[in-house]
Amino acid sequence: MRLTLILCLLTAALFVVSLVTGPADIGVMESLKALLWDDGGPVTLVMREIRLPRALLAAMIGASLGLAGAAMQGYLRNPLAEPGLIGVSGSAALGAILAMYTGAAAAFALALPLAALVGALVGVGLLVALAGPRGTSLTLILAGIAIAALAAAISSLVLNLSPNPYAANEIVFWMMGSLADRSMTHFWLALPFTLAGWALLAGLGRGLDALTLGEDAARAMGIGIDRLRLTVVLGTALVVGSATAVAGSIGFVGLVVPHILRPLVGAHPSRLLWASGLGGAAMVLAADIMVRVILPARDLKLGVLTALVGAPLFLHLILKLRRERI
Repeated sequence: MRLTLILCLLTAALFVVSLVTGPADIGVMESLKALLWDDGGPVTLVMREIRLPRALLAAMIGASLGLAGAAMQGYLRNPLAEPGLIGVSGSAALGAILAMYTGAAAAFALALPLAALVGALVGVGLLVALAGPRGTSLTLILAGIAIAALAAAISSLVLNLSPNPYAANEIVFWMMGSLADRSMTHFWLALPFTLAGWALLAGLGRGLDALTLGEDAARAMGIGIDRLRLTVVLGTALVVGSATAVAGSIGFVGLVVPHILRPLVGAHPSRLLWASGLGGAAMVLAADIMVRVILPARDLKLGVLTALVGAPLFLHLILKLRRERI
């Protein structure tokens, strides 16, 4: 309960900081006043059309990645598992890349996120088909790796064949992950899929707790393992696919956040789910604030910063686990 309160307060504080941080020289009180009361001026436009959707997307995407990471680690009983393991983020990125390559993204503003969502749905369809209705966890992992590798190979082929260097640069920059220039349209587009994914993942607590005792014990407790696996896959696909569709690839959040919070919840997967959701929201909000503070004129990408922060922390966690087993 105390951890939940601390994470809620931290996320709320970072959300407010995100709202008042930006290149425009606007005071804190002036920013919040313009957000709450529409005076028809440019400050209200900046707050409602630029900063608010960016903060909302950061919180929503961070919560999605943290929640999905905790669910994947709980189901696979592997602390090294992360949402990208099932290949959905790669297939969503491929859909967006094809939209940019064909010119559809330039012709229609929402073509890019819609194509990414279609790519995510195709990816999860392939995953379910390859893993089979009664496939094991190992089959699921192998199918996800195969889909991720195929999506990466096709993405590289598209970049290689791109006749326009500007289109290739646009694809590369989009793949780095960013929340810049996002609008409320992007938020409303991702929200239904995200809420559906949250609803699926929120009900996994009892099954994941039982699964810590082993699959046979979980079945004896009345847990349907096949249904649990399908729920994890669909929930993760919905939240990760929608996040990738509007923000590009943002890594390490779903991997690192559950690691940090697991000792604080007694290693109970049910408690870790929503703690990781709040922790993920806080992490992405903090990272998005930092990209606006560090080198603001160079457009530092959000995915690059999360990787720079997450990779060393992940290596530290690996070394810590290694020392504990010696």
